[in-house]
Amino acid sequence: MAIFIYCDQCRTSSKLDAKECKKCGSAFSRDKRYRVSAKVKGQTVARLCNNLTIARETEATLKADMVRGTLGIKKKEKPVITMNELWEKHYLPWAKENKKTWHDDFYHYGKHIQPRFGKKKLDAITQIDVERMKSDLKHGTSVRGRDFAKATIKHQLVLLRHLFNVAKKRGLYNGENPVSKVELPKLDNQVTEFLSDDEMQRLNDVLESWPCRETVAFIKFAMLTGVRRGELFKLTWADIDFDRCRITLREPKGGKTETIPVCADALAAIQELDRGSDYVFPGRNGGQRTDFKGPWGKIRKAADLPDNFRFHGLRHNFASNLVSNGVDLYTVGKLLTHKQTSTTARYAHISDEAARKAADLSAEMVKPKQDKVVKLVKK
Repeated sequence: MAIFIYCDQCRTSSKLDAKECKKCGSAFSRDKRYRVSAKVKGQTVARLCNNLTIARETEATLKADMVRGTLGIKKKEKPVITMNELWEKHYLPWAKENKKTWHDDFYHYGKHIQPRFGKKKLDAITQIDVERMKSDLKHGTSVRGRDFAKATIKHQLVLLRHLFNVAKKRGLYNGENPVSKVELPKLDNQVTEFLSDDEMQRLNDVLESWPCRETVAFIKFAMLTGVRRGELFKLTWADIDFDRCRITLREPKGGKTETIPVCADALAAIQELDRGSDYVFPGRNGGQRTDFKGPWGKIRKAADLPDNFRFHGLRHNFASNLVSNGVDLYTVGKLLTHKQTSTTARYAHISDEAARKAADLSAEMVKPKQDKVVKLVKK
């Protein structure tokens, strides 16, 4: 709160003891005007008065109004941005730098969220709007005429919820998150795939006679190590330690580089591959491979495996075989580079079955052999 001499020539303020304007140099006359200035909630309030007495009275009035909170100053709020502005200026640049799966977000936003909410301001999107989107997806179909999976619907809701959280965190939006009270679809996607003995035999027979040795090596290496497809794409020859039978996985799904042991048969499967590229399983022009859907589909069909058996099922099969042969879940989790024990817990039922068989075996071990019983009877 302060009082200044006001210059009518250049509209600036000077101290009360000034004889002339500090900016334009105009001399102050006896009929000069005064400016009372106060700051309220970060904003400046100013009043012009014709003499010093009125200026001081105005200053006292402003002070009293500030104490009572009746000055009537409203802080200007930032205009609320649209969903497209949030996406293009704030979320997408961040996602490209920090999320390996930003391409998935890009697809889902452009496919479902942008057409519905892109031009809307954030405060105009309500819980009812989100519930309507959820319902439309639930009863709608894709371009191919298929029902949207629960996982697909959940992806849209989770991304939309995250967008609002980002806006709030960056001070771009102060309202409620309209997705916070919307119930997400419950998924039952803990599928554990494995091959029967006959299916495994057919797969091995096909691999033995398959003409493309790179495809065979890729599948065999996955079968014998349980390594994820995406991590196989990134695997380089520098990551293979043939002497110590181990490999290094760079930036796996969990984010932390891991070194794991592998069996000699896995290394033998890649031993004779061409090394013209840095990558063990290169793609076009020796670069990093990005897809294996075509080769796997042909192998699966030739081996007469179930149509819904995914390449990722080889990883499940690897883990299931270990657990069923008595390997503990902790060790299996280490080989699979699981970050949480709950992820490996899906194989617990197999572990329980192995334990039950072991218990039954212990009972057989203490039973006398039939021939011993016969000898005892003769005696």
